[in-house]
Amino acid sequence: MLTLLRWYHTLSHTLDGRLQQAITSARDDADRGDISITTVIIWVAAVTGALLIAGTIGVVIAKYNGKLSGI
Repeated sequence: MLTLLRWYHTLSHTLDGRLQQAITSARDDADRGDISITTVIIWVAAVTGALLIAGTIGVVIAKYNGKLSGI
């Protein structure tokens, strides 16, 4: 039981040290890789365009579904 407690204490101490190191590193690092607003605008435009194209294809297929069934 004592060995398990020592292992747990060592593990918790190690994890605490690594967590504190990660917090300090994140605080000191000026460039955290934040996404720019330009990237967000481009992604929104691309997704919107893809949805519009897919919707248009769906409408055209629904409109001409009876005519296309003989092909």
